Amino acid sequence: EVQLQASGGGLVQAGGSLRLSCAVSGFTSNDYAIGWFRQAPGKERDGVSTISFSDGSTYYQHSVRGRFTISTDNAKNTVYLQMNSLKPEDTAVYYCAARRGDKRLLHYEYEYWGQGTQVTVSS
Repeated sequence: EVQLQASGGGLVQAGGSLRLSCAVSGFTSNDYAIGWFRQAPGKERDGVSTISFSDGSTYYQHSVRGRFTISTDNAKNTVYLQMNSLKPEDTAVYYCAARRGDKRLLHYEYEYWGQGTQVTVSS
């Protein structure tokens, strides 16, 4: 059974940093991808970043490029989202999700979801 556990959210001032973690279990090979998504109140769930466990390739939504970094610790089966230079518009519930195969940034292409973690950026 595939399971994901997200953690690391919190309250931070604009310009600050947070690191989210997503612990992944249940995959028997590295042929899968992890995506980070976020959902603000009244808005659709939006893709933030994704990484392939098989080759380490990454992709970012344009609004976070240069500020957010996605990475993996394969030994710990954990994916991180380092978020720097945070802005109030980054405020949302952040989710990690997993899919078999290549990375994607559309939420409906992901099969497995962790619980959300709240990120609040104050101005």
